Amino acid sequence: MSIDMICLDADDTLWHNMRHFEVAEDALQRMLTPFAEGEAVRARLNAIESRNLPVYGYGAKGFTLSMIEAAIEICGDALPRDAVPEILAAGRALLAHPVELLPGIEDTLEALADRAPLVLVTKGDLLHQESKLAASG
Repeated sequence: MSIDMICLDADDTLWHNMRHFEVAEDALQRMLTPFAEGEAVRARLNAIESRNLPVYGYGAKGFTLSMIEAAIEICGDALPRDAVPEILAAGRALLAHPVELLPGIEDTLEALADRAPLVLVTKGDLLHQESKLAASG
């Protein structure tokens, strides 16, 4: 059987990604500790993110908006004044972190490219994915 093309996802296939989201989620959890237990914060964020996927899609921007929404839902009128700027800073960090290729990925891609054309397939934010691709070398 011949292979016409090889399609690859990028995030956590070519480079590290999820761990950066986990850092942001940990920061949100710490920020909201006075208002809710850690697992309750994570559960609320996950529910909100799932609910928002059809509207915001995948990626750092939608995740950041979901973190803001979770903070508002959890804290209500008691939301600390600096919470939204802190969440926005965490979102900017998600967009700005350096791209760290997974070990051996360069050799793997070279070997695959010898077999068939490579195509990047992503459901993430196009602008962010393009910038990570450019930064990946």
